[in-house]
Amino acid sequence: MSTPRMYRIEPDALNELIQSLRQQHYTVIGPTPRGAAIVLDEITSTSQLPIGKTDEQAPAQYRLKERGDDAMFAFSAGPHSWKRYLFPPVLKLFSSRKNGEGFQISEELPSSDHEEKYALLGVRACDLSAIQIQDKVFGGGTYQDPAYVRVRNQAFIIAVNCTRAGGTCFCSSVRTGPRARVGFDLAMSEVLDSEHYFIVEVGTDRGENVISTVTSRAAEDGEVEKAEHLIRAAAQSTGRSLEPDNTREILYQNSDHPRWDTVAARCLSCANCTMVCPTCFCATVEDTTDLAGTSADRIRKWDSCFTLDFSYIHGGSVRPSSKARYRHWITHKLASWVDQFGTIGCVGCGRCITWCPVGIDITEEFRVIRETYLMKRGTNPNKE
Repeated sequence: MSTPRMYRIEPDALNELIQSLRQQHYTVIGPTPRGAAIVLDEITSTSQLPIGKTDEQAPAQYRLKERGDDAMFAFSAGPHSWKRYLFPPVLKLFSSRKNGEGFQISEELPSSDHEEKYALLGVRACDLSAIQIQDKVFGGGTYQDPAYVRVRNQAFIIAVNCTRAGGTCFCSSVRTGPRARVGFDLAMSEVLDSEHYFIVEVGTDRGENVISTVTSRAAEDGEVEKAEHLIRAAAQSTGRSLEPDNTREILYQNSDHPRWDTVAARCLSCANCTMVCPTCFCATVEDTTDLAGTSADRIRKWDSCFTLDFSYIHGGSVRPSSKARYRHWITHKLASWVDQFGTIGCVGCGRCITWCPVGIDITEEFRVIRETYLMKRGTNPNKE
């Protein structure tokens, strides 16, 4: 394997990078402060990044704070994930219009020649893993989602390695971060001590072509090591963990665990966890017509397994209780997802913990069930 190509760029050169991508007709999407949160939206310069801001996250808590410096990426995963650009919340699939005695159907999906090209700036390692999981969901196998595949194939990904652990993240335990390893065009690490600079790793030839348009120089070994030290420190300071091994077996054997009743007593079935999750892919399809009956649209919208109607079939809902819906969600995420896609569906970003109104913690719920499983096997959970 060849040695990764490493460059050093200054903060001003990051703006050059954004402008270079825009000149290549990319719409640059990046983190930007809005109200009391850091969200994802189109940006045209580094001035729109969350400069000098960080966040404090805990179960059911999210707060922005000023750092008092010029750090651009000193925050954790916010309420938005990148799936909203690859798998949009609302998508018109086609329209039908009455035409004399018949009707005409027009596909609403744009052709590849007119597809909007996204450059995703600031993709964390956990979110990069989530994109790779959704690649399997929407782009793998016999049946592929053409809308997803068209946008995904043109997306330019600039990852940002985490140099601080978030309050609810647990990426290091599920081996998705805090360092991006594959699947990016460029990956940046921000160093801010006596100097402020970025170490940029090139992941693809396309990334090399873009970085060649930016003021840069080859990174020195000491500069790279400073960045690596910050990434290692972030991994070691992660406060939560989820043991990904044997999740399938553990959950399949504990469908009647009393913990499901405990969590159901708290769960509001609000669907926040699935809306912020970067891998959840449930959707519904709605058909609408005008009053005259001359036109109809078919629209796909995000949905959630936490809603009562999601599992409704003739005769009623398959999962009528909060207990059944939460159990289904976590079992799918950590068990049957493995059967479908060969990996668990959780990347350890912690969004579901932060944005749950009652602070339900997936790592804690699984920990309790796992301990029961290990004790039944005669194993001390504390030694595992």
